[in-house]
Amino acid sequence: MARLGQGIGVDALREQVTRIEAEMAGPGFWDDRAAAQARVRELEVAKDRLAEYERLATALDEVEVLLELADEEGDEGTRAEAEAALAKLAEDLERVRIQLLLSGPYDGSDCFLALNAGAGGTDAQDWTEMLLRMYTRFCERAGFAVRLVDETPGEEAGLKSATLEVKGRNAFGLLRGETGVHRLVRISPFDSAARRHTSFASVTATPIVPEDDLVISEDDLRIDSFRAGGPGGQHMQKNETAIRITHLPTGIVVGCQNERSQLQNKLTAMRMLRAKLRALMEQEQARKLDELRGELADIEWGHQIRSYVLQPYQLVKDHRTEVEVGNVQAVLDGELWPFIWASLEAGQASQKA
Repeated sequence: MARLGQGIGVDALREQVTRIEAEMAGPGFWDDRAAAQARVRELEVAKDRLAEYERLATALDEVEVLLELADEEGDEGTRAEAEAALAKLAEDLERVRIQLLLSGPYDGSDCFLALNAGAGGTDAQDWTEMLLRMYTRFCERAGFAVRLVDETPGEEAGLKSATLEVKGRNAFGLLRGETGVHRLVRISPFDSAARRHTSFASVTATPIVPEDDLVISEDDLRIDSFRAGGPGGQHMQKNETAIRITHLPTGIVVGCQNERSQLQNKLTAMRMLRAKLRALMEQEQARKLDELRGELADIEWGHQIRSYVLQPYQLVKDHRTEVEVGNVQAVLDGELWPFIWASLEAGQASQKA
C-alpha cells in the first residue's frame, strides 16, 4: 500500500484538504463565487481520493488475513474467498489508476458529446450515425447513463448532427480525448460504382457545468421554437416543442428537440450552451498561455485525430498516440479503451514534461 499511497499522493492530498478547509473558514472566501466553487470541487476530489485509499488499504488487510488463514488451515473455501476478494481489489486498483490519470477540474463531470457530419456528403452523414452507435455502446458498457438529446437527420441517410448527454463518474474525463475529426475510409454503400470514399465527422466532448458556474445574460440570447423533426411521438411533432438557442456574442448555436416539453428542451439546451461557453473559455485561456510561451499549439476543435479504414485493409489508428487496432468491428461496437487509455497516459506524460 506504500506504493499506492505514493502514487495517489496521500500526504499531499491531506495537506491540500487542510489548506482548503482553512481557506473556507477564513473571511472573504465566497467573495469570488466562481473561484470558491472551484476550490470546493478540489476539496471534494481530494477527500474522495483519500477515502478511496483508506478503503483499499482496509480491503488489502482483509485479503492478507484471509490468505494467511487459508495457508494455516488448508481451507479451500477460505482460499477461494481470498482469491475472489483479490480479484475485486485488482478491479478497484484499476479504477484508481483511471482517477490518477484524470486531474482536470471537470474530469469527474457529466458531459455532452456532439457529433457533426463533415466532408463526404451522404457517406459522412452515415458515418456520423455509425459514430453515434459506437459511442452509445461504449457509454453503456462503461456504466454511464446515456441519452440522445438532439439530432438532425440526413436527407438520404444517416445524421447531419447528434448530441448525447452522458452521465456518470468521470464521463467527461474519459471522453474528452475523443474531441476532434474522425476519418472513415471504405467502399461506399451509396456509390453504384462501388468506389472507395473518405468521409469525415467531428466529435466534441464538453463538460456539464453547474448553473452558477457560468452566468448567461438573457439579453445575449435568441431563442427560437419549432416542431421536432425526429422521433418522439405525435405530441412532439404536432407542437413547437423543439428549441434552438443562439448566443449572440459568440454565435454559438445549440438545440434540443427530444424532450417532452418546450421547457425541458430549453433547460437542456441551456445546459448545452453553458458547456460550450465554458469549453470556449478554456480554449481561450489555453491559447493565451501558448502565446505567452511562444508556442503555436493546435488546440482547435477541427484537427483529425483518428482514422478508421475498412478497405482495402482493416485498421483503426489514432494519429496522436500511434495506437492501432486491427479489429475494426470491435471498435465500432464500442471497444474504445485502448485509445482512451493511451490518450490519458499521453496527457499525463505531457503534464510531467
